[in-house]
Amino acid sequence: MPVSVLTAPRDLADLCLGLHLEGLPPPPLVREPHVGACLARLRTLAPDLFQVDEVGRSVEGRPLRLVRFGHGPRPVLLWSQMHGDEPTATTALLVLCEYVRQHRDAPRVAKLLSEFTLHALPLLNPDGAERFQRRNAQNLDINRDALVLQTPEGRTLKALRDRLEPVLGFNLHNQNWRTAVGETRQPASISLLAPPFDAARNDNPGRLLAKKVCAVIRDALEPLIPGRIGRYDDGFEPRAFGDNLGRWGTPTVLIESGPWPSAEPEQPLVQMNFVALVSALEALAGGHVERADLGRYTSIPLNWGQGYLHLLLRGGQVFGEAGEAFVADVGVEGLRAVRGEGSEARVVVTGRVEELGDLHVFGAQETLDVTGCWVVPLPPGDVGEGQVVPLPPREARTLRLEQPAELLVLRPLAGAPERGRVERVIRYAR
Repeated sequence: MPVSVLTAPRDLADLCLGLHLEGLPPPPLVREPHVGACLARLRTLAPDLFQVDEVGRSVEGRPLRLVRFGHGPRPVLLWSQMHGDEPTATTALLVLCEYVRQHRDAPRVAKLLSEFTLHALPLLNPDGAERFQRRNAQNLDINRDALVLQTPEGRTLKALRDRLEPVLGFNLHNQNWRTAVGETRQPASISLLAPPFDAARNDNPGRLLAKKVCAVIRDALEPLIPGRIGRYDDGFEPRAFGDNLGRWGTPTVLIESGPWPSAEPEQPLVQMNFVALVSALEALAGGHVERADLGRYTSIPLNWGQGYLHLLLRGGQVFGEAGEAFVADVGVEGLRAVRGEGSEARVVVTGRVEELGDLHVFGAQETLDVTGCWVVPLPPGDVGEGQVVPLPPREARTLRLEQPAELLVLRPLAGAPERGRVERVIRYAR
C-alpha cells in the first residue's frame, strides 16, 4: 500500500458492510427524522463520545443537526446533502459515526479522536431531501449562496465555519450519473477536487494539504475501483461554499459520488465514501498525509460530464423526425427518482433518449448490439420478447430526443420484412 494509506482499503470496505444502522432506508429515502433517530441512538449508546446539537432550522423548520466527536485540538467539518437529491454521503457519515462508536478503543480510531474534534452535519438540506430535489424549499441552490446567504441552511454552514475555524472541510456530494472518467468510457464512480480559493487557481498551504488528502483517497480507492476515479473541474466558482471556505481560511476536499455500474448502486457507493473518509482521517491524524505524492492528485483524469449512459443500443435502424431511415446508436440516460411517500416510497430509475448517432465514444452501464434491428417507440398494448408483430408505420417509428425510454427492438423476419420478432422490450419507470 502507499505509505499514506494505513488500513487496507478492502478491510475497510468489508468492515463497512457490518456497520448496521437500524431503521435506516436506502440513501435516496433517508429523511430528517431518520437522521435524527440515528444521532439520538449514538448519543444514548455513547453519551461520553457524541454530542448532538441543533445548529439551525431549514426554511420549513426542519432541524439541522450537528454531531461532534473527538477531543483533539484540530477541528474538522464534514457536511453532506446540501443538494437534496445527493444522498449517498449522508448515510456514509452516519456509518462513520457508528464505526467510531464500535471501534473507539482501536489504536487507529483512538489516534483520530485524540488529534481531531470532528463536526459532522449529515443533512444540510432536509427540505430538498423531503422532495428529493436539488434546491431547498425556496428553490435556491444552497451551494451558490455562500456570499449572499439568503438561505437559512447556507447561513448555518457559514456560521459553523466562522465559529469552528476548521483546519479542513469535507464537502460531500453526488454528481451527474452521466459522468465518465476522461475519455475512458468508465463511470466516474468517485470524483475528487481540492477547490481553488481564487480565480487564478493558485496554491497555498491549505490547498496543497487538500490536494494531498485527495491523493490519499485516490490511493485508497484505486485498488477497489480501478479506472473509475475522476477529478472534478477546478474552475473557480465565486458563489460556491467550497471555493469560499478556502478563501476564508478553511481548505476543503470535495468528494462526488457518481454512477455505479450495477442495478444496486447505493451500498457500494456508501462503502467507497466510508473508505475515503476513514483513509483520509487516518492519514491526517498520523501525519502520513505529508508523504502523499501530489502527482497522484494532478494525474487523476478529468471528468467528462456527459460521457456515460445507462443504456447504449449500438447499430440500430431508426427514423428521425424527418428523412429516410438510417443506422445509428441510441443512448438512454438513466435518472434516479423517488416515487410514493412514507412507507410506500421507493427508488426507481427513469430513462429518456438523450443521444442519437455515432456514440462509439460513450460508455454505458449496459450495451446491446442491435445491428440489423429496428429501434422504435414502444407501441400501446402488451408486447413480449419473442413475439412476432407487424412493423409500425413510419410515423410510429420516429425517435425523438428526450422522449421517455420506452422502446422496442425488432428484428425483421427473413422473407417478411414488414414483420419483426421482438428482441428486447425496454421500459423504465415513469
